[in-house]
Amino acid sequence: MPIAPDSTAVVTGAAGGIGRALAARLVAEGVRVVVNDIDDVRLAETAKEIGAHPVAGDAASVEGVARLVEAAKDHLGQIDTWYGNAGIDRGIGLDCPEEDWQASYEVNVMAHVRAARLLVPEWVERKSGRYVVTASAAGLLMMVGTPTYSVTKHGAVAFAEWLSVTYRHHGIVVQAICPQGVQTGMLERSGPMAGLLSRDGALTPEQVADAAWEATTDDRFLVLPHPEVGDYYAARATQTDKWLGGMNRLWQHVEGQV
Repeated sequence: MPIAPDSTAVVTGAAGGIGRALAARLVAEGVRVVVNDIDDVRLAETAKEIGAHPVAGDAASVEGVARLVEAAKDHLGQIDTWYGNAGIDRGIGLDCPEEDWQASYEVNVMAHVRAARLLVPEWVERKSGRYVVTASAAGLLMMVGTPTYSVTKHGAVAFAEWLSVTYRHHGIVVQAICPQGVQTGMLERSGPMAGLLSRDGALTPEQVADAAWEATTDDRFLVLPHPEVGDYYAARATQTDKWLGGMNRLWQHVEGQV
């Protein structure tokens, strides 16, 4: 069921980038929105500019997500839609520190698990709710160079799939947004991989938000702002060795630029 005007939503990682664009589009459509980020200064500016309510803090830890859910309910009355958008890209190569693996797992995977634990039981009772994961094309394919991001974004997609399989008959819609290159700080920091990530065009955050909003009209699980990702995903599944060989050649090209 499409998101209705005057319904409510929470968007994490919303001080800038995709999260800000998602929140702005929701507000423009008449949704009452709480935005969250660890950057309280930027978050306050964003909230004021787009007309949302800010709740700063960590949306990944057990305590942090509980505080966010409680504060959002206090402001909104109830939470109809949750956009788990916060994510990090930390750790390059096989020797990346344990701390990078742990941080990536906490933010990119466990944040979704912990939020769902608090939201889904009430949604089951209401027979209505929407959980949207910003996962990245890396969650369907991979990200060369960074095992932490690849593995944890796969985990985010896998958890979203599990949620959908387990709760769709209870009226809960689950979606995974999986773009390639997006014009954000993450792309700017990607160095020689920026060209690879942008091979099908680097979208603006607003274009990603438009695709996410359009996908609420039919509640499709996979939201692919870059449609080409669907073809790559099919090739990965049906021609795995050929696909891996092609990705290896791409990595050799990137490796030569480092």
